[in-house]
Amino acid sequence: MEQSIIWENVDQYISEQLIRHDPILDDVLANNREEGLPSYDVSPAQGKLLNLLVRMHGSKRILEIGTLGGYSTIWLAQALPSDGKLITLELDPHHTRVAEANLVLALVHEKVEVRVGDALEQLAQMKDDGIEPFDFIFIDADKPNNPNYLKWALDLSHPGTVIIGDNVIREGEVINVNSEDPRVRGVREFFELIANEQRITATAIQTVGSKGYDGFVIGIVQY
Repeated sequence: MEQSIIWENVDQYISEQLIRHDPILDDVLANNREEGLPSYDVSPAQGKLLNLLVRMHGSKRILEIGTLGGYSTIWLAQALPSDGKLITLELDPHHTRVAEANLVLALVHEKVEVRVGDALEQLAQMKDDGIEPFDFIFIDADKPNNPNYLKWALDLSHPGTVIIGDNVIREGEVINVNSEDPRVRGVREFFELIANEQRITATAIQTVGSKGYDGFVIGIVQY
């Protein structure tokens, strides 16, 4: 059996054994497909991991950079307390409309604010507005801008804020110093910034599963 098929089968086993089936989340993914959105969503196991991390940390304010159709947004929002708040940033107006409909379907729309437009401009505006710092920040947007997103995440955080960056292994290409892929180069610079940044301590975890071979960075702000 091919390794990738084993990974997918194990992911399916994990989901069947440990993740309560939610037909609404199935509908969300179906809506995304019908609307022609790319299949970049986290897997159910990864979504549950995000949910658990928010709950373990006791986060009340979440920033998500990269909404797509709102699948990961829903996993995050479902972990928030009743007075929690999630702001998610999305560039594409069509993606935004799909996400907003999905958030209503999942009954989390009252906790979530979707901001449409260039994420770097949105982040700068939030800083100018003096927005309250976030407890948990999930970076899952265009990888060439990961270094810029990290800089803003640190500016919008407080000691103890958890910062997670997704898709940072790139099928192992992250170790290719000669890669011309802007996504790989962005992720490598992301790693280098974290390595030299005194305000955050972090590690990275490689993952395999239905989404292939990838991984994420998880760090905590400590200044």
